[in-house]
Amino acid sequence: MSPAVENNGLILADSHAHLVDRKFDSDRREVVERSKAKGMSLVIDVGYDLDSSRRSVDLAGQADFIYSAVGIHPHDSGEAPKTYLDDLKKLAARDKVVAIGETGLDFYRNLSPQDVQRRVFREQLALARELNLPVIIHSRQAHEDLLKILRSDKVGPAGGVIHCFSGSPEMARECLGMGFYISFAGVITYKGNSKLKSIAASVPPDRILAETDSPFLTPEPYRGKRNEPLYVRYAIEEIARIREIPAADLSKTLLENTRRLFGIK
Repeated sequence: MSPAVENNGLILADSHAHLVDRKFDSDRREVVERSKAKGMSLVIDVGYDLDSSRRSVDLAGQADFIYSAVGIHPHDSGEAPKTYLDDLKKLAARDKVVAIGETGLDFYRNLSPQDVQRRVFREQLALARELNLPVIIHSRQAHEDLLKILRSDKVGPAGGVIHCFSGSPEMARECLGMGFYISFAGVITYKGNSKLKSIAASVPPDRILAETDSPFLTPEPYRGKRNEPLYVRYAIEEIARIREIPAADLSKTLLENTRRLFGIK
């Protein structure tokens, strides 16, 4: 069976995955090979600290359909060394690095002090502006603080994406007005998520992305198991159902959007 037939005609682009996560250590090569064999067109592998960012850059060099983002996640901002910005800048100069991130704020788990999260986030926004790279933003139970920073610091011309969007319709509209893309992960497939589904229906077609956030946020029907890039098809199919358009048409748009945001020809 060809990849196109196996994926119901969908072109698969995962705008946010963590294939360098330790949960893939036992079979990472097999996951990458399976993704390629079954028709994965594009994966953005996203670092969350310096070590994972380095490994992400290396992984991108091993597979033609994988690109890398380098950054410090808010969970890890408290452990970022003083030289981290110089380290990220050097990594960003490597081949196939297309974004700064993931960065942002997370006041749900508070694994790093909030003031440190804010500082490290603002520093990475400045780095993205300096390097003219898009920024990948994480926001969890910190939406108002995050918006205050974005209003004051601004995003650069390269824009960015609010990944795994979990905010309000008002936040979505404001972020779109700032030039951001809005990305939806496997949680869009979960029942009882009417607010998120409504937002997914309203995002302009040229500003919407899909992702897995692998190995996390596994969609139905695999919820509870480890996520992987191929499962982006379930998010795509649900978004298409919500928007009442053919999933194959949406998948082409999502690939184009992902390429445009990250400057991938």
